Amino acid sequence: QVQLVESGGGLVQAGGSLRLSCAASGRAFSSYTMGWFRQAPGKEREFVAAITRSGGNTEYAESVKGRFTISRDNAKNTAYLQMNSLKPEDTAVYYCAVDSTFLRLGVRRSEYDYWGQGTQVTVSS
Repeated sequence: QVQLVESGGGLVQAGGSLRLSCAASGRAFSSYTMGWFRQAPGKEREFVAAITRSGGNTEYAESVKGRFTISRDNAKNTAYLQMNSLKPEDTAVYYCAVDSTFLRLGVRRSEYDYWGQGTQVTVSS
């Protein structure tokens, strides 16, 4: 089992920044691909970013490329999502997730088997 706890969400003005954290406990954190997803009200949960076990490769949704950066610190069992130049359309609940099976930069929810509870990000215009 893997437990994930997100933090760092909040209310920010458009153009501002936030840094989300995802603390993992349980089995070996460094063995898994990590991903971030988000879900806005009335919409499907969508892929945001993913990072490989070593942190050497990343993948981003087109909507966040150049503004968001995913990273991880395996010594701290923590993944991060640095969000800059935030827009109102970034408003959503953000979830981190673990892929313990496919171990690739998956963009589909079905490729991730453990999820956190989510943290709310609200961007005001």
